[in-house]
Amino acid sequence: MTQLPTEFDRIARHFRPLAGPGALGLLDDAAVFMPPAGRDMVIAADAMVAGVHFLPDDPPDLVARKLLRTNLSDLAAMGATPLGYLTTISLPRDVADGWFAAFAAGLGVDQAEFGLSLLGGDCTSTAGPVSLSLTILGHVAPGKAVRRAGAQAGDEIWVSGTIGDGALGLLAAQGLLADADGTLADRYRLPRPRLGLARHDLVRACLDVSDGLVQDCGHLCRAGGVAARIEAAAVPLSPAARRAGMIERCLTGGDDYELLMAVAPQHAAALRTHAETLGIAISRIGSFAQGDAQVMVLDSTGAPMTLSRGGWSHF
Repeated sequence: MTQLPTEFDRIARHFRPLAGPGALGLLDDAAVFMPPAGRDMVIAADAMVAGVHFLPDDPPDLVARKLLRTNLSDLAAMGATPLGYLTTISLPRDVADGWFAAFAAGLGVDQAEFGLSLLGGDCTSTAGPVSLSLTILGHVAPGKAVRRAGAQAGDEIWVSGTIGDGALGLLAAQGLLADADGTLADRYRLPRPRLGLARHDLVRACLDVSDGLVQDCGHLCRAGGVAARIEAAAVPLSPAARRAGMIERCLTGGDDYELLMAVAPQHAAALRTHAETLGIAISRIGSFAQGDAQVMVLDSTGAPMTLSRGGWSHF
């Protein structure tokens, strides 16, 4: 009878090669590292559960990359540079060792792309679904982190990339929406963190769109004490999303991990130039105004749209 690898066997085999200098070879209970001199630390954490944030049969390497990239997106929203991460993995005992190998390989691919390394974490067993969490560390110039608070009346609303692909991609991955070339499912499984875009000198407030464009814009409104108007026709949609024709799902579905930014009009041209140097498309989709912290979505005639939901909520 073949004996399953122990927790420590798996750590040594799959995760030690991912460890950075501060991880101490993953032989201790904590990492020890020196943050870059004169920089503020930025720390974020997110969890993903099978059947909620990813499909149970999604490839483990893509699950790992989505876990890392959703956290990188939080750093991107604050204008931070990635440094390292810790991850916790809870799996049923009978999960094959190949799952760990593929998961670690996915982390390795994105570590190389985004320039960070594993600092530590934990592996546990569970009787429930696969449950994952990741804590990411980054750094930013002192006092220069871009916050949710900061939007002012008269600021423009800008967004990166395209909106709605993640929400439609979930339907495609479930076989509920045609996706001949796999574009939508790919956007759901593999977000694109927009690192380097949210410069503190160009962006007053920012967050990443995870719970839906309208709902997340509401977070900026509440943090800044302003109202927002979004022009539905200006919201950038991919060709695949346009073909699907599900505008409300695009506006409220979430899983985009694009950046939603409040930008003073005098900085809009500089932001566009900066985005071009990064190869990131950005679009102006509305504006902030004085008023109650609410989001109004306008159709092509300028009339308010009635939406059946604002966005995603876990509770």
